[in-house]
Amino acid sequence: MIINQAVLYTHLLDTMKDFYVNSLDFPLTAASPRSFSIKVGESELTFKESPLHTKPFYHFAFNVPANRFMEAKQWATQRVFLNTEEKEDEIYFEAFDAHSFYFEDPARNIVEYISRHSDCPPSKDPFSSKSLLSIGEINLTTPYVHSVGTQLINSGITVRNNRLLNETFNFLGSGSAFFLVGTPKRRWFFSNRNSEIHPLMAKVNHSLTVALDEKGMLKITRE
Repeated sequence: MIINQAVLYTHLLDTMKDFYVNSLDFPLTAASPRSFSIKVGESELTFKESPLHTKPFYHFAFNVPANRFMEAKQWATQRVFLNTEEKEDEIYFEAFDAHSFYFEDPARNIVEYISRHSDCPPSKDPFSSKSLLSIGEINLTTPYVHSVGTQLINSGITVRNNRLLNETFNFLGSGSAFFLVGTPKRRWFFSNRNSEIHPLMAKVNHSLTVALDEKGMLKITRE
């Protein structure tokens, strides 16, 4: 699976644009008074201005070339403070054969840089934001985990390793891209934040549009 585009919301549009474009050096692909988009390898990440009195936040991950994890981490530590879990600022996931580190952006989104050693190709170039391969993960927080998961499965996006749907948290996708479908009020790993329901949209596999609304209901359309 590939996540071609993700559209998220923020109450700090100008601050977020400055952070991603000027501090983290992401290429800006579009900008308007109420939104901006950045290039993340093969993917595009768009932030739109959120409605008044809401402060959306999300968890998402960017894929790092298989051989550039430590270099990416060193690069990041010059620009952000890394989050820690039990005094560690990185983790190895045996199930994914992947290393990750985490930080928060100005809107307190939980941003993960993940190097999937078996699924992400290596790079010959020194690491920069332009080295990132794609969006690797994005959360779909919903009280309707089973029905949302079933909708994704019926659209061809299966649970990782073809497992049965869990009632509280699941990885759905394949290769180097996954939706994290889970319930509200779960603590996000490497943070002190609990998951919340916020609207978002993602385009995947050049054919599906996955849209979550403010109540956690999912709508999937095929182009």
